[in-house]
Amino acid sequence: MGAGVTGAAVVSPPGMQRAEGRARVSFVRRLVNGAEETRLDDLFQDGCCKVRLPRAYGHGGPVAVLINSAGGVTGGDRLTYEAGWGAGTRATVTTQAAERIYRRSEGVGHIVNRLTVGAGATAHWLPQETIIFDRAGLKRRLDIDLFADATLIACEAIVLGRTAMGEDVREISLDESWRVTRGGRLVYADALRLDGDSRQILSGGATGGGARAVASLLVAGPEAEVRLAGVRDLLGQRLAGGGAEGGASAFDGLLSIRLMAQDGRALRDILEPLIELLTGEALPRAWSV
Repeated sequence: MGAGVTGAAVVSPPGMQRAEGRARVSFVRRLVNGAEETRLDDLFQDGCCKVRLPRAYGHGGPVAVLINSAGGVTGGDRLTYEAGWGAGTRATVTTQAAERIYRRSEGVGHIVNRLTVGAGATAHWLPQETIIFDRAGLKRRLDIDLFADATLIACEAIVLGRTAMGEDVREISLDESWRVTRGGRLVYADALRLDGDSRQILSGGATGGGARAVASLLVAGPEAEVRLAGVRDLLGQRLAGGGAEGGASAFDGLLSIRLMAQDGRALRDILEPLIELLTGEALPRAWSV
């Protein structure tokens, strides 16, 4: 009988490297050459989360561009972005490119976005699309704290794969939530969850009608509700050709807009003019680069 082997060491597979990062940007109103202007107040960046402040033209105030230098998000990654608008400021926060959520081996990627908008400030939160690939996982939060008379225009868009390249997204885990408070009171809460076969989940008439791209926009502020008619007029014009669907409703100082489309291009065709209507400004240059 052969001798047994005892005491053999158990070797665990090496842990996968994960991306982590945190970035913060805030704005303040200062007197510059005899006139008050919105200027940078605070900037912090760590890990893969970066912020750039390109020269901006026009009257829309500064533009902060968020960058994930890791090139995308996969299971176990953790990113946190924070943006603050001081009293009376007006500024836009966007992203350098579409964020990509890649196939994971385990776990989900985590992204937390926190916005604070002070008295009389106007905040535009306009990240480009999030593209989710097959077998990807993402948990994302958008927490917004508004002063009573602050104005917010916020957008988040999700595209399931690059249809122009023939990509088919089947198995995903997506958990996205919005929480908006005004004067310390919760005024808006929303959640989107897709877990499993996204094509099957979104195929129903009440769940997406076969959509591969969706977007949510929220306007909050003293004049949010009066914008409803103009938004519905634009939707009626732009959606007449098919390829996308949308709707808008207004309540309690809020205007909520939903969009669904067959692909990312069709979504952009309605999303871009809608954002320009709401902000009264051209889109950030990063959207066209």
